[in-house]
Amino acid sequence: MTTWTQVCQINQLIPETGVCVLVAGKQIAIFYSKPLNQLFAVDNFDPIGKAHVLSRGIIGSQGKQIIVASPLYKQRYCLETGQCLDSPEVRINTYPIRLVQNTIELQV
Repeated sequence: MTTWTQVCQINQLIPETGVCVLVAGKQIAIFYSKPLNQLFAVDNFDPIGKAHVLSRGIIGSQGKQIIVASPLYKQRYCLETGQCLDSPEVRINTYPIRLVQNTIELQV
């Protein structure tokens, strides 16, 4: 059975920035792209910088991919797949995320 956890309201997010939420003991970075009207959820842990900082990264695009650049060493991670564009052997976890009425829900 799939369990969704309510984490916040959509109006609590600032578009084009990240926020960290704690779900089931995991730090998850949530990003809201208003132009795309799309939500993303990934691990907040930067495996290269070895710190929980990705929610503080800068989101943008690389070609057709929406990315977050780590605030530490600037590695770029695809928000849809978790793939690091600068080190192909590195990947972060992504999580299902949805908007139900005005509430953001995650599966972890």
